[in-house]
Amino acid sequence: MLKDILSAAECGKLLSLIDEAESIVLCCHVNPDGDAIGSCLGWAEYLRTRGKAPNIVIPDQYPDFLQWMPGTEKIIRYDKRKEEADRLLAGADLLFCLDFNQTLRTDAMAPALDASPAAKVMFDHHLAPAIDGCAVTVSNTAMCSTCEIVFRVVWQLGGFGDMGAAFASPVYCGMMTDTGGFTYNSTRPGVYFIISQLLTKGIDKDKIYRNVYNNYSENRMRLVGYVLYRKLVVDSACHASYFTLTKRDCRDFHFIKGDAEGLVNMPLQIKGQRLSISLREDLYKDNLVWVSLRSVDGFPCNKMAEMFFNGGGHLNASGGRLFCSIDEAVEVAKRAIKHFESALK
Repeated sequence: MLKDILSAAECGKLLSLIDEAESIVLCCHVNPDGDAIGSCLGWAEYLRTRGKAPNIVIPDQYPDFLQWMPGTEKIIRYDKRKEEADRLLAGADLLFCLDFNQTLRTDAMAPALDASPAAKVMFDHHLAPAIDGCAVTVSNTAMCSTCEIVFRVVWQLGGFGDMGAAFASPVYCGMMTDTGGFTYNSTRPGVYFIISQLLTKGIDKDKIYRNVYNNYSENRMRLVGYVLYRKLVVDSACHASYFTLTKRDCRDFHFIKGDAEGLVNMPLQIKGQRLSISLREDLYKDNLVWVSLRSVDGFPCNKMAEMFFNGGGHLNASGGRLFCSIDEAVEVAKRAIKHFESALK
């Protein structure tokens, strides 16, 4: 069985907020991933069983391979429907912040989110929660994903029995994607108890895996080959590697959002590798490089992200961004590897 993650007072406060709310909005971070979208869809499904009609407002585009999940057609993108989204945020009386620990992670949506008069509730598993004035905060870095938090809250509130596949599918997907297919940050027995319960709702976990990981374009497949053959730089002495994706690379392979998903994990398949860094130029802004880091065992790529890449995250999966050219970003990556050389060896 699962241990409670809310106190009795927090449970009462959360239920009171939900029951009294007339307009509820759910939000997630910029560049939404499987956990961000999955937690929004799963929590929205729970709220519907309590007679609510929540809106989901997200900052921008999410990958095509997540658009199979039930309910995605109702998601409102801030970058496409700003006026409508601003109206919903301004008129909300309850706002759920899912899978982000500070409002700046919602990018252009942050001012409207900060200005919203709604009571705020945060569900998140990242370090250093910093959303001011939350009525309820469920922040637990031991959780593998925000979807795990959503499940555990619903479970503790006694709502799981009323859930169906529309809840279980996105929650499973979020847990799966935030652990790399349960290959990291997923050794606790509780994770697999949750999976066993989600499977009772009739979901097909193998099909969910295929929907996410076997649903790419031919261009993506060729991009992977190009990166591994032409762009990957391996520092065997430091057991680390990095690669770049330039704007030209992206144009040459008709890059769409999500095509870089999982690329940063591949160099870790090399025997002895402990760290992989991806450096990708933003397609639309100059001097902006998106950084992803993955590691194995106890190497703290979150500390590297904080020190060198204006970011953070989890022990083995982190990210950040650099405001410089791609060539300068490469030099930062080299310095980061050099700085952590003893830990990597």
